[in-house]
Amino acid sequence: MTKARFIDPLTDFGFKHLFGREPDKDILIEFLNDLFQGEKYIVDLTYSPTEHGGESSKEKKVFFDLTCTGKDGEKFIIEMQRTGQEFFRDRCVFYMSRLISAQLPRGTSNWNSPLKEVYLIAIMEFQFNNINSNYMHNIALMNKDTGKVFYKGMGYKFLELPNFDKQGDQLESDLDKWFYLLKNMSRLDKIPAFLDKRVFQKIFKIAEVSKLTKEERELYESDLKAKSDWNGGLDWAKKQAAEQGLQQGLEQGLEQGEHNKAIEIAKQMKADNLPVETISKYTNLSIEEIESL
Repeated sequence: MTKARFIDPLTDFGFKHLFGREPDKDILIEFLNDLFQGEKYIVDLTYSPTEHGGESSKEKKVFFDLTCTGKDGEKFIIEMQRTGQEFFRDRCVFYMSRLISAQLPRGTSNWNSPLKEVYLIAIMEFQFNNINSNYMHNIALMNKDTGKVFYKGMGYKFLELPNFDKQGDQLESDLDKWFYLLKNMSRLDKIPAFLDKRVFQKIFKIAEVSKLTKEERELYESDLKAKSDWNGGLDWAKKQAAEQGLQQGLEQGLEQGEHNKAIEIAKQMKADNLPVETISKYTNLSIEEIESL
């Protein structure tokens, strides 16, 4: 049982509890606006299904951590990624392609209207390879010769949490404060004075572990255990890979391990008689897969 005062926003439950609920969508709106820093302004949004099927039964289903639509039809995917994977960037591109291709109805060949904007935001607990040490990466389609943006209707924002090491007295912007909150909230026992913005005060109020319902507490405890088990398995896998020189095997094992861990969490939640729909929401497993466990 956790003794922390506030939930960990970097767990699946914690992130969706704070950012994925319709009554508190103003939190996600402010988070996105601070991320875009004037590049665009979101005034409202609606949450969308996290399961996205292909155009045929043969195409792979994808499960987003969180997805929503702005008032002008623009799409946002928000992903939490605990550890690096060999093809993580490929997966991000694939996710974006699904939202783009879905905008053109099947059989339509006329291009008489613009595509809606699509963006992917990835909150990462690992560091990219072969990229600079910034903690915020804005990625867009660029003209390599001129350095100018080629197409403004899509973009990626990668939040590289390990690269953020600022202390409270070093925060320079609201974006810095979001990074600080995501990385440190679960270790705090009181609300820092420098996080006095209304949205941060609301987040801390919602994040009180003592205010969770019994069902929410069980979900969170299962999530914490899964994260602890995952971290323990990750440390062991790194040690084994270092000893045996099996870096490729490590990456493949971690990717498979992520799915296996979701199955274990689902089994625990199912044993606690939690609704199948709730289990699907927090594990990203399909209802059919959960029912077969």
